[in-house]
Amino acid sequence: MTYAQSPSTASKAVATQPARLVFITGASSGLGQALAEHYARRGWRLALVARRLELMQQWRARLQLPEADCALYAADVSEPEQIRAVAQQCLQQQGLPDVVIASAGISHGIDTADWDDLAHMQAIWETNNRGLAATFIPFITPMCQRRSGTLVGIASVAGVRGLPGHAGYSASKAGVIAYCESLRGDLRGSGVRVVTISPGFVDTAMTAGNPFSMPFLMSAPDFAARAYEAIEKQQSSVVIPWQMGWVARLLRRLPDAVFDYALAGRGRKPRKKPQ
Repeated sequence: MTYAQSPSTASKAVATQPARLVFITGASSGLGQALAEHYARRGWRLALVARRLELMQQWRARLQLPEADCALYAADVSEPEQIRAVAQQCLQQQGLPDVVIASAGISHGIDTADWDDLAHMQAIWETNNRGLAATFIPFITPMCQRRSGTLVGIASVAGVRGLPGHAGYSASKAGVIAYCESLRGDLRGSGVRVVTISPGFVDTAMTAGNPFSMPFLMSAPDFAARAYEAIEKQQSSVVIPWQMGWVARLLRRLPDAVFDYALAGRGRKPRKKPQ
């Protein structure tokens, strides 16, 4: 038979064991912010990264989180030295995270026949791919030395097959899936786990302008709750919601001719406006 700890015993146990630490990029909005809020409500310490520091400060104030438990870092993940610098700050000031989530990402439509859109594709890849790798690298060696930790890559169902008008984003998320698979093999036996999460359609600013139907659209808080469970269970790869997992399996198996016909009349995501 087991007994609950007395308040004094429990408080001593808590005092000697600090709350777990999660490092999240893209935390000023969208999925990153939803994940940060879910982890905060679960009692985790936070290390949050985004370009827009003021938005994170407003969010922290709204949730009344103490600065000691919620550190904010301004950085653009597409600039490797910036993310490297804030990762080092986190290690020095807060310690080695238990979980690192590479959530920062951008998306907009691409015209594959327009030379100028090459620059837009490069920007997507620098954020979604190089930015993810730059987020993980500073933590891999210390996590391996500790023999524990979880690296989480936020991919997308859009990475399962290329979508018309979505070449840059689809290619980037296919890259995230492949990169995380490779990393998982590299770290096998090290004690460090790699989790790939592929969201379907989530109600955020990124999807607000989509001119096509979005089946199984879910709220960002709902996504965050399900992602948290998958990370805690250390699932190697998961599609959220599960219904989109079946869609992803179907897309993989469709013959090319059927796939092309099915998407022929699909609306295109708006292109990035000229600067």
